[in-house]
Amino acid sequence: MSTKPQTPSAAGGAQSAIAMIARQAIVNAQQAVVGYELFNRSRSSAGHTAASDVILVFTALSHAGTEELVGKKLIFVNCTHESLAGGHLELLDPEKVVLEIPPLGHAAKEEVAARLPILQGLRERGFHLAFNHTVLESSYSAWLPLADYIKLDLSLLAPDQVAVLISYAGRHSHAELIAEKVETAQQYDMASSQGVQLFQGYWFARPALVQAKLLSPGQASIVQLINLVRKQASTDDIEEVLKKDAGLAFNLMRVINSAGFGLTREITSFRQAVMLMGLKKLFRWAALLLTASRHSGVPSSVGQTAVVRGRLMELLAQESMSAEQADEAFVTGIFSLLDVMLGISMQDAINLLAVPDAVAAALLQRSGPLGELLSLAEACESSNDAMFDRAAATLQLTSPQINMAHLQALAWADHVSEE
Repeated sequence: MSTKPQTPSAAGGAQSAIAMIARQAIVNAQQAVVGYELFNRSRSSAGHTAASDVILVFTALSHAGTEELVGKKLIFVNCTHESLAGGHLELLDPEKVVLEIPPLGHAAKEEVAARLPILQGLRERGFHLAFNHTVLESSYSAWLPLADYIKLDLSLLAPDQVAVLISYAGRHSHAELIAEKVETAQQYDMASSQGVQLFQGYWFARPALVQAKLLSPGQASIVQLINLVRKQASTDDIEEVLKKDAGLAFNLMRVINSAGFGLTREITSFRQAVMLMGLKKLFRWAALLLTASRHSGVPSSVGQTAVVRGRLMELLAQESMSAEQADEAFVTGIFSLLDVMLGISMQDAINLLAVPDAVAAALLQRSGPLGELLSLAEACESSNDAMFDRAAATLQLTSPQINMAHLQALAWADHVSEE
């Protein structure tokens, strides 16, 4: 049997980074969770900026850990006024997100009026807006009709003040009231007896810290994607870039299938993802990804191996399978090392993504034609002659066919890493 070329070792480190995010539950009167407020714990409280707002939202969407940050609940996100005009909000399903709008720090009616069009635009797009109790002051009267939620901070307000504000809000707004910083049963009883239905505070749940794991693609791949989108390149060209970087592919599939994106069906192919996201959102997403990326553009050996596997399996699938199966073969190969990249089990990695059943079976049990192709790709890497022969016979492929495809895959991946 002819000698089988070697791929780069899969022993290299994963391109992953950790961000610390705290989440605190917001509960109703029955103490059922209706949403989570997210806090960026990777920075100091004094570092709250428009940029940190963007990174927090992006991390929540792209989180690659086994524990869901928010699941299907509402996401409450603290904002700066500068970040409210950011393109990152276009990646979100407005129905899933509550933007917490800060007061201006002074009662300047002119500035309140100047900010009004942005807030109105957000409401028109379907975002929920939350304000603290200062929105009930006369200087903010223009903002009050936009309030979906008003937060009453029980650590700052005396009980008689709370009673006055609850009464005023009931008469002059349609907002739901949230009593926050609830730390005692007495505070809860005081607020709930006056009609408050939503609560947040240590009495119910302390902020829980979550290590939000991010899989970082090569920056060169992201830049290439951005340039293609700016030139309004074809879906084929954009799909090619996604196929060249396992981290890039994982992030896109993770984001588009996240609760925050709001799709009603799961997306299982890169082509579907590109077409559904559209060039405008794809550009915003890639720009955010570039901002969040902390690694150089040099692909890790793990990522390189995944790309070679994907391309090899795609080329071999094209010999005897349908175009759809060839696409699934590539997806199988490029995601076959996610467990190594993310430091979690393959089952947990698959749970983060929407993949066809055949792909999941191949990744978990090496079953079906895609599983045989993956076993064959692994045999090529390890020079396991027995596995190579068995898989080749099952797939009815010859050694020359396999070796030629493997050489083409290695050359393709080498060309990718030089771009």
